[in-house]
Amino acid sequence: MRILAVDHGEKRIGLALSDPTGTLASPLTVIKHVSRLMDAAQVANLAAENEAELIIVGQSFDEDGEPNLAGRRAAKFAEALKEQTNIPVELFDESFSTQEARAAVIELGFSRKKRAGHHDSLAAVMILKSYIEAHRKS
Repeated sequence: MRILAVDHGEKRIGLALSDPTGTLASPLTVIKHVSRLMDAAQVANLAAENEAELIIVGQSFDEDGEPNLAGRRAAKFAEALKEQTNIPVELFDESFSTQEARAAVIELGFSRKKRAGHHDSLAAVMILKSYIEAHRKS
């Protein structure tokens, strides 16, 4: 099953896609935020074009386990996305995905200049990787 993962941010939305078996995660693209409805339509179109059977939207939480501001925005985005597509949409805990993406880029040996900037699609890869690992059949 091909899965599309979404790292929803205020300015950009990172996307990652699994292989057809749902075991490998790769960066897909980054789209710039326009409006919730337009963003949802664009993500729905990309999901359909890439034959995704499931869309995962990363959601962050505060230390009490409640969705923080970004997590509430992600939940609203997921609701808008559900209205744009028949593909199932799930929220998934994305805690630390951006930090993991930064650490991965450093570990890969990118220079400070090359790793400067935004790692939205790589954060989406981290969300997708975590989802795949959490749902791997033993």
